[in-house]
Amino acid sequence: MGKRVILMLGAMLMAAPLAAAEPALPALAAGVSETELKANITALVSFGTRHSASDTSSPTRGIGAARRWTESRFRAFSAACGNCLTLIKPSETVTGPRLPTPTEIVDVLAIQPGTTDPDRFIIMSAHIDSRNGDPLDAKGDAPGANDDGSGTAAVIEAARVLSQHKFPATIVYAVLSGEEQGLNGGKVLADYARAHGWNVEAVLNNDIVGNSTGIGGMKDSGHVRVFSEGTKAVETPEQANRRRYNGGENDSPSRNLARFLDSLADHNISGLDVKMIYRTDRFGRGGDQTRLLEAGYPAVRITESVEHYDRQHQNVRVENGKRYGDLIEGVDFQYLAKVTRLNVAGLAALARAPMPPAVTIQRDDGSSTKVSWTAVKNAAGYRIWWRDTTAPQWQNSRMAPADATSIVLEHVSIDDWLIGVAAVAADGSEGPIAYPGDAGNYVSPAPAPNP
Repeated sequence: MGKRVILMLGAMLMAAPLAAAEPALPALAAGVSETELKANITALVSFGTRHSASDTSSPTRGIGAARRWTESRFRAFSAACGNCLTLIKPSETVTGPRLPTPTEIVDVLAIQPGTTDPDRFIIMSAHIDSRNGDPLDAKGDAPGANDDGSGTAAVIEAARVLSQHKFPATIVYAVLSGEEQGLNGGKVLADYARAHGWNVEAVLNNDIVGNSTGIGGMKDSGHVRVFSEGTKAVETPEQANRRRYNGGENDSPSRNLARFLDSLADHNISGLDVKMIYRTDRFGRGGDQTRLLEAGYPAVRITESVEHYDRQHQNVRVENGKRYGDLIEGVDFQYLAKVTRLNVAGLAALARAPMPPAVTIQRDDGSSTKVSWTAVKNAAGYRIWWRDTTAPQWQNSRMAPADATSIVLEHVSIDDWLIGVAAVAADGSEGPIAYPGDAGNYVSPAPAPNP
């Protein structure tokens, strides 16, 4: 069998067709509007600077005005869907090298509760704050059109499109602050999720997703990079020892989430291919997904294929005929729309499919492998996958019914293959693959104890 296929239509597990209220992924993705994305970034740039320590009281300038505008957009979407979104603004006061004065970091979250599995959370995030050359400069203009106006615009547009539909799991549209001053918004989100016992299955963090022309004129509007950690940031020494011996260094939940998005793009998003990057982030750099990983939640970073460094963290200026600064002219809205469509399809696919199960494997009669898994809520069946140890994507699969919790793969040696299991919903929606044991387990950490 070839590369994994994630389709809402096609080989359905059950005979019943999708209901009219549940459009296929390409139809959902088609709802993304370039016009809306451009209007969102135009509004964000109009606030002058969105530095985390900038003005919070002005109605027209600074991070406060930008957050209130974002909240107003979410409220408008909620009103249009019968108050289907719950808005919260978790915050923490932060002091650090880039925030020498105590500063309140506020995230704006729009939560769309799931219909049948509301305790399972799928998150799309981006950071609203911006900066110029001096990370301490909270007053100078820092338009941040692409970094990360593009990601913020994508989150807002995803909320507009998907709030018009219902999904089994809960979707969170997260606009974060304080990324440029130490990944603070990601920590605020992680702390809130942990304190409230969220079972977070996936975080799609979008940071710099709107540019298709790199420095030197290199162009690439057909690819988007998805960065994922190989081993869990929260892995214990004992778990690391088992993983080093038995494998799993390339099968964390985040890595298999990247594979999920890669396959989803191949079959549902026209003109966009995912480049899986086997790193947590770009070399030596960071993003808010890092804080979610450090809290034990599966997360990936989605970023444009080629970056233009004259437009990142630069004061707006012209030097020797060269233009610097993160201006809206540097955003390719056709490309941004494709990346947003990937997110919309990804959120919908994840929210429709059941939670990945916990998986174990053991040798069976020497040349065969027994695969076992935990029963999952809303699962109408399970697909067992296996691949060569050097293969980047899953290759072979076999179905098991809803009442099964184990299967024997005849002549599939536990020594020679990597094995995983995905849960499948009644409409054919299939979730990410879970690798056996602690290395691949999607279970979220326990809630933080009350102080």
